[in-house]
Amino acid sequence: MSERYSVRIGDDSTVFASAHFITYDRSTCEPLHGHNFATAVTVEGPLDDNHYVVDFFVLKNIVSELLTELDHRILLPTKHDQIKVESRGEEVEVRFPGRRWVFPRSECALLPLANTTVELLARHLADGVLRRLSSEAGEESFVVRVEVEESPGWSATCCLTGDVSDR
Repeated sequence: MSERYSVRIGDDSTVFASAHFITYDRSTCEPLHGHNFATAVTVEGPLDDNHYVVDFFVLKNIVSELLTELDHRILLPTKHDQIKVESRGEEVEVRFPGRRWVFPRSECALLPLANTTVELLARHLADGVLRRLSSEAGEESFVVRVEVEESPGWSATCCLTGDVSDR
């Protein structure tokens, strides 16, 4: 018989409010707008010596730290081929063909993403959870699933597994 265990957190404390814009059709850039993004994080893995996958408080702290980096920020993709993001001292200048924005640096989250879609936000968070869990728990066999909901009923999920040294 094979057993699998998982733990999940997703409540009012795993919500972050941020602004973003995405591009689609290679030529269209949405207006800047915001969401109250709701997240849920599931971790699957073997039971440890205490008979749990991961301590809820450890997971909660990791998720909280990651979401604090995004909360009340403008989410900006630094790996987009048309959106150019340049940090200059206290400001961040963002350019897209025919458009330009300047934001206070302290209000921006510069993310190593190609676009700030919920799919890539879910992957970014899943990678952060997997890396930090593996580091803190000394365990690399976790499976991390992160769901990010931008509006009620509209969400994306990313599931990461495997060796964190590959990321």
